[in-house]
Amino acid sequence: MRAELAALFEALPYSVEPMEAWARPEGYWLATSRAYPDSPGWTEAEQQQVAELRDRKRDLAIAIVTHGFWSTVDAGDQIKARDALKRALEENENSEAAA
Repeated sequence: MRAELAALFEALPYSVEPMEAWARPEGYWLATSRAYPDSPGWTEAEQQQVAELRDRKRDLAIAIVTHGFWSTVDAGDQIKARDALKRALEENENSEAAA
């Protein structure tokens, strides 16, 4: 899910709304620019797709965090167990993406 959302963001224009390209003059502490073509913005379909993926990601996170399984894990171990689950899921997503 996270990989799919990240890939979508990579493919979309850099701005949701139409925006002209820009470059920050030298001397700023953070050198940023969008000095390549103007962003046409996202279409309604693209915005809907992002919203659906974000909603799904949120719903899955809620389901995982509130699952009854966590009541069987000692409170002091829950963070480590959730982190291990997260890393296992990331590794699975990465291996699926590479296949």
